[in-house]
Amino acid sequence: MCANRFARLFFFPSILFVLLVGFPSPSGAQAQSPFLGSVPTGQVSATPLKLSLQQAFERALKYNLGAIESDQETRAAHAVRLRGLNALLPNLTARVSYAVQSINPQSEGINLLIPSVKVPEVLGPFAVQDARGYLSQEILNWSDIQHWKSTSASERASQYTYRSDRDLVVLTTGNAYLLVISDAATVDSTRAQVTTAETLYNQNADRGKQGVVASIDVLRSQVELQTQRQRLIAAENQLAIDKLALARIIGLPNGQEFQITDTIPYLPLQDITLDQALQEARSERPDYLSAKSQVRAAELAKASAAAENYPNLTTDTNYGDIGSPNFANSHGTLYFDVGLNIPIFQGSRVRADKLEADADLAQRNAELDDLGGKIDAEVRTAFYNLKSSSDLVAVAKNNIDLANQTLTQARDRFSAGVADNLEVVQAQESVASANQSYIASLYSFNLAKISLAQALGTAEQSALHYLLGGK
Repeated sequence: MCANRFARLFFFPSILFVLLVGFPSPSGAQAQSPFLGSVPTGQVSATPLKLSLQQAFERALKYNLGAIESDQETRAAHAVRLRGLNALLPNLTARVSYAVQSINPQSEGINLLIPSVKVPEVLGPFAVQDARGYLSQEILNWSDIQHWKSTSASERASQYTYRSDRDLVVLTTGNAYLLVISDAATVDSTRAQVTTAETLYNQNADRGKQGVVASIDVLRSQVELQTQRQRLIAAENQLAIDKLALARIIGLPNGQEFQITDTIPYLPLQDITLDQALQEARSERPDYLSAKSQVRAAELAKASAAAENYPNLTTDTNYGDIGSPNFANSHGTLYFDVGLNIPIFQGSRVRADKLEADADLAQRNAELDDLGGKIDAEVRTAFYNLKSSSDLVAVAKNNIDLANQTLTQARDRFSAGVADNLEVVQAQESVASANQSYIASLYSFNLAKISLAQALGTAEQSALHYLLGGK
């Protein structure tokens, strides 16, 4: 069991390690990644569900918390773009009013002097009815245009980020599914070791009663049996825990029992070279495309800040029908205004906006360059892990045969009385270790294939093919 866990940590890709462990919070506690959570969905069934790898992927892409949050962030980015577009669209409103008023002409600066007529100090009350439409629009505002283009680029970046997050969901789900497969194989292997240990102990106990073997040989075989039983308990517990983790990732109902149906075989990954992988990653990685869109958004934001000093053209128009005391005595009236607004002095606001936009652009460019190097390193690392884990699978498989042969010979030597059962116990441990090494190396190999798919930016499309071949 310890060898298996050590192998998992040794072959863990760095990106998955950070994803699963999480980042330390300021308080010192670790914040769990949203990709390890989900929204539990569905009704609990009394019958254990049959869960294939494809079904696990499909559920995770729907109910995983990381995918849901990323989707909502994309919607929020779309709202920001609509808000930016709103500044370029006309604002059209309508208003119908009825008013009763009286006025004092002198208070308005109007002195009515009519010969032989006494003008009252207050005119009215009289009624006024008005139905009017209002239209206002920025005819040309280069700053708003550039801002809208910037928000559009930001929305594209968010969409690429969502694609990248879906790949992370596939990677996380695939890892969790592989862990359950690995745990189940460990349980089966350990049970076989328990059976072997029980057989040897019973043989030793019978021969000990007959005085054929020393009591220490009986004790050794009994200790080995108890050791294997302890390992079985730990293996079964780890299987149950990792099944809970998989259920959390894919959003199964709380308490739902399930059984995995796929056993991932050893399938060498062919028809892809390192150069092809690097080229594909540069063109397909959604996080790289997102970073490029963020650079473009920052460039447009900088142009928008610079354009705040440009003149802008606006219009304000209204047309309606007004009458007193009602619409029977109404007349149409029109107001139309076009204005050219020329900024003369706006303090330090524009300069501050330009400085902030320029700093953001420099940061985005640096992040893009860094991501390019990171992608290169991740693809190469995935290839290294794939090759080394593939070699380890072959070596571990051969080691199982050798360990079993050693155990057979040790048992024969013990039965022949030319050796004590220390050799048998050591051979049993070698068989157990060889089986655990094979299980760990097979897990690492299949995880390396998913990691390569994620490094290429095609995990959602190709993970199943990488793991199951033509299935």
